[in-house]
Amino acid sequence: MTTRKRATSDAAHILYRRYYEGRPERVRGLEAARASDSVARKLTALRLRAGLTQRQLADLVGTTASAICRLEDADYEGHSLAMLNRIAAALKQRVEIRFVPIAQGRALKSA
Repeated sequence: MTTRKRATSDAAHILYRRYYEGRPERVRGLEAARASDSVARKLTALRLRAGLTQRQLADLVGTTASAICRLEDADYEGHSLAMLNRIAAALKQRVEIRFVPIAQGRALKSA
């Protein structure tokens, strides 16, 4: 006997069912993309809140503007803790890392 899925009009839930449910490798990829996007958005927001251009932040950190540009790109996956700490110090911040449980079936719902 086949169990029938509940009908839903929630687009995120429909997408999750269609592309991620039962595919743990896709869920892992989505979570990795989310993490990179989150870091990029936070770096950009911190820089803008400080009123700095990418070049100005690069000068403070001792790197190039193109390196800052890469770090602020959501597709970039090479964030290093050392560089994040350098940026945080330049912006009078500190890096905080948290580990939180991933709720089953939550992959798209919090997007």
